[in-house]
Amino acid sequence: MTASTATANTGPRQPTVREMPTGERPRERLVEYGSKNLSNTELVAILLRTGSAGENVISLSARLLTRFGGLAGLGKAAFVELCGEKGLSEAKACQLLAALELGRRFVSLAPEERLIITTPQDAANLVSGEMGALDQEHLRVILLNTRNEVLSTHEIYVGNVNSSVVRPAEIFRPAVRNNAPSLIVVHNHPSGNPAPSDDDIAITKDLVASGKMLGIEVLDHLVIGSGNRYVSMNENGQGFS
Repeated sequence: MTASTATANTGPRQPTVREMPTGERPRERLVEYGSKNLSNTELVAILLRTGSAGENVISLSARLLTRFGGLAGLGKAAFVELCGEKGLSEAKACQLLAALELGRRFVSLAPEERLIITTPQDAANLVSGEMGALDQEHLRVILLNTRNEVLSTHEIYVGNVNSSVVRPAEIFRPAVRNNAPSLIVVHNHPSGNPAPSDDDIAITKDLVASGKMLGIEVLDHLVIGSGNRYVSMNENGQGFS
């Protein structure tokens, strides 16, 4: 092999799960904190077990969730479609589809078992694994019922999330349609730094005020960064009064 060939085949290598600090490995986190405290990305990573050359299993899981639009889209994907994804063998596709089908059947047996949001960490666990890996800004809303149970999650914007673009009508439309009394706004910072910007604070103030007029409470606005980092703007008193 020539030096030029070796260079052409060499790229940045992601650390495998075994090479990651123990506290960041999905299986160890499940044992330590319980399955409810893992993100969707981490749970899918446990199912898939391994990644592929140049892509660890956490990155693979985040990519699949983004590609198919979250768990709902992943559960609707065809077997052939999944097998066409890089790093996903027939065996892994079978494991994934089987697990998602079991989840659907469990929910049909116990529809009252909805995820309950009691803290900002609960909301972050729902979305941070996937949203923290996105290379564009995404803004989503998590709809809740009167018991703070998650009804659904809706993507509202992709691209620059700033005060000149975000319209309260777009944010609250899913809540109005679904008769949801409250919601949580979530968006990511592709830079990895979850510190809210001036625009983030301005948007939040407008949304809190609009929610009061509509009778829909904005419980929080989370900014998601990389490495499971997030900021709760309500907890920090930014945009909430």
